[in-house]
Formats: sequence, C-alpha cells, structure tokens
Amino acid sequence: MAKYVSLLTFTDTGIKNLRKTTARAEAFAERIKAKGINIQYTLWTVGQYDLVHFFEAESDTAAATFAYTLSALGNVRTNTMRAYSIDEMKELVDNVETPYDLIREGEPD
Repeated sequence: MAKYVSLLTFTDTGIKNLRKTTARAEAFAERIKAKGINIQYTLWTVGQYDLVHFFEAESDTAAATFAYTLSALGNVRTNTMRAYSIDEMKELVDNVETPYDLIREGEPD
C-alpha cells in the first residue's frame, strides 16, 4: 500500500474540543479502516501543525477520501502528501534523468 503523511491544524471547533481529540482520533482510525486506510501513527505536535498522521492507503483516491472525510468533520484542516520508503525512493531515483543524462545519450561512444 502507498504511504502518506498528513499534517493537521485544529479549526476553532477542534481546539475548543481539545479534550476529546484523542477519542476522536481513535474512533476515526477505527472507522476509516473500512475505506482501505491504515493509520500507522498519530502524533500530536506543538508548532505550525497540531497533529501528524502517518498512514497507508490502497490508492490515491482512498487517501484523498481520508483527507476530505477528516476535514469535513470540522475539527481539523489537512495537508496530505504522498511519502516514499527508502526502497521506493531508490527505484524513483534510478529512473530520474537529468539534463546531463539526456545530452550524454546524444553523444557518440
């Protein structure tokens, strides 16, 4: 499954209901499993973002559904991005072509 990171900030409603944040997170994680989402970690943070979710999804559509569903509940705003493991990144990097690579392909041996 593809990996994702979601950075969350509390809305006014979410911060007013701060005492319920852990219960909401547990309930949401359980419910979203049926949509093909596995939340691996939820961390509360201090700074620009209030929470971070690390999760896996069966597809980009499932990940988008996760983000929109979470935002629609009204307690947080999300900023979700695709994340890559070291093995996935090795594969990506192996396929990257730089301008130098493209120029070199045109040079005679």
